[in-house]
Amino acid sequence: MEIINGIFVLTNGDTMKKNIGSADKIVRLLLAVAGIGIYFTDTVTGTWGLVILIVGLILGLTALINFCPIWAAFGVNTSSSKS
Repeated sequence: MEIINGIFVLTNGDTMKKNIGSADKIVRLLLAVAGIGIYFTDTVTGTWGLVILIVGLILGLTALINFCPIWAAFGVNTSSSKS
C-alpha cells in the first residue's frame, strides 16, 4: 500500500483485507453512535459538533466495512482471521 497525493493506493494486487476485530468493531460503533447522538441532540454545536459528527461517521463506516486504512498503513490488525 502506498500513499500517493494523500490517497491510499493498493499495489501488487493487494485488496482491502479485514483488519478490525469484534471488540474493535463494537467500540467503534459505540463511539460512532455517541458522537452522532451528541451532534444531533445539540449537546455540542458549531465547529466542534461537526468534528465530532465527522469522526463518528468515519468510525461507523470503518466498523461496518471492517477495514481501517490508517491501521492498514501502520500494519495494525485486530482481526482474528488475519485476512
